[in-house]
Amino acid sequence: MAASRSMESRVGRNKQRYAETGERLVAGVVPLNAAKTHVLLIQSTRRAGWVLPKGGWESDESCTEAAQREAWEEAGIVCKVDYDLGTIKETRAPKQMSKEAPKALYQFYEVTVTSEETEWPEKHKRNRQWANFAEASEALKARPELLEALTRSTISR
Repeated sequence: MAASRSMESRVGRNKQRYAETGERLVAGVVPLNAAKTHVLLIQSTRRAGWVLPKGGWESDESCTEAAQREAWEEAGIVCKVDYDLGTIKETRAPKQMSKEAPKALYQFYEVTVTSEETEWPEKHKRNRQWANFAEASEALKARPELLEALTRSTISR
């Protein structure tokens, strides 16, 4: 299963998709356990704290493929897509934007984690932890777009 998955994370933006209005298109997952009682969070590499797995949607893949690839690269999970949680616009202030982090348009999916692997591409730079809704809400409060994705999911409250 995971043996056929790349142990290298994709890097660069040469295949990055952008919306007609210029936003970077980002695919992400809200990875839930089978009981829907906990969500898997990963450590952010850019700032202190926890985030949901997400990353650029590239031109050679579907949005769900991008979301599942990011889940693998960042969290080391294999997952099944359950629901499309819709698009969420970025709410960062313009002063928080940069060439490396332009405004984004997120497409999130609720997924069920079917396998948590011990080795994955970004293991060396990310920890992961399961959290209930209250814990995850607190951890994601500084990232409204991620909190919105969590809120749209069917996680038990």
